[in-house]
Formats: sequence, structure tokens, C-alpha cells
Amino acid sequence: GRDATRAFATGDFTQAGLVDDVSALSPGEMLAIQSWLSFYGDNYDPVGKLVGRFYDENGAPTEALRQAEAAIEEALKFQAESEQRKQQFPPCNSEWSSAGGSRFWCSRQSGGVNRDWTGVPRKLYRPGSRGSPCVCVRTTGPPWGQPDAAEHSDRGDLDNPHLEEYAGCHPLAEQCVLQV
Repeated sequence: GRDATRAFATGDFTQAGLVDDVSALSPGEMLAIQSWLSFYGDNYDPVGKLVGRFYDENGAPTEALRQAEAAIEEALKFQAESEQRKQQFPPCNSEWSSAGGSRFWCSRQSGGVNRDWTGVPRKLYRPGSRGSPCVCVRTTGPPWGQPDAAEHSDRGDLDNPHLEEYAGCHPLAEQCVLQV
């Protein structure tokens, strides 16, 4: 037997990629491994453990396995946080044409997030991230995560410090057109 776990995440099935070292994989790649493990665990009966990086000669887990499992847990946590951010700030719909420029708009289904509000387009800045994606922002009610707040400005998430209006667009417009 040979452990080539890394290849299931990277897609590199060359000799260099058919290795068991997953220590430098991204959170997304670790989630791919976790999905692979779940599939095989659900559909096949285990017949043994491969002695090597993840199990010792007694079949006991190694420190490398504990580190990989911890990385998967972190990736799952990151994925849940990312999904929560997407619920708060769903991506805008967008289109571009050479004649019309860029158009961003919000709807009750934009970004694949079904909701009971439409929102307005804003640039979202995340510390440590490059770029500023367009997101839809609630314009009424309490801020996200404070549904029972008695005192609020009834502006939804418009006052979030990580948001910026698009120059040249009305602050409450559901769509924004930026000319080339």
C-alpha cells in the first residue's frame, strides 16, 4: 500500500504528487480530503491501516494525523464562517459590456442566497483579503447578529465599517452602473 492522499486534493497524480504529506495544503484542499474520507468511510468497510505518516506499526494515530485532523477542523470552521458572511453579505449580480460598463444589482436571490430582502450594492473590504467584492447589504432593521436589538438606527448593515458605497451611485439604489 501507498498513501497518496495529497493527490486527491491537488489533482497531481504524477510521482511528485503521489505523496502523503498534506501539511502545506490550503483549507479548501483539506476539505477536499475530508470529503474524500467521508465518501470512502460511508461506502466501504475499512480493511486495515497503512503504517506510515498517519498510523504507527500498532495502528495508533500519529502526531501528523492529529495535525491533519486539526487542519480539517479549522477548514470546516472557516467554511462555516464564510457561509455566515455570505448570508450577511450575499454577492451582487453583475454584468459587464464594452458599451455599458459594469452593472451591479441586488435581488432577493442574488449570490445564490434566497432571502426576504433585496439590499443595495456595496464594496466589501475584508482585512487581509485582496480586492473588494460587490455585496448586497440590508438597508433596514437591526444590524446582522443583533435581531433583538431594541435600539438601532433601522439601517440594517449600512453602517458596517467594512463597506463602501460605489461612487456615482445613489446610496439606496438596488443597482449601480459604472461607465468605462
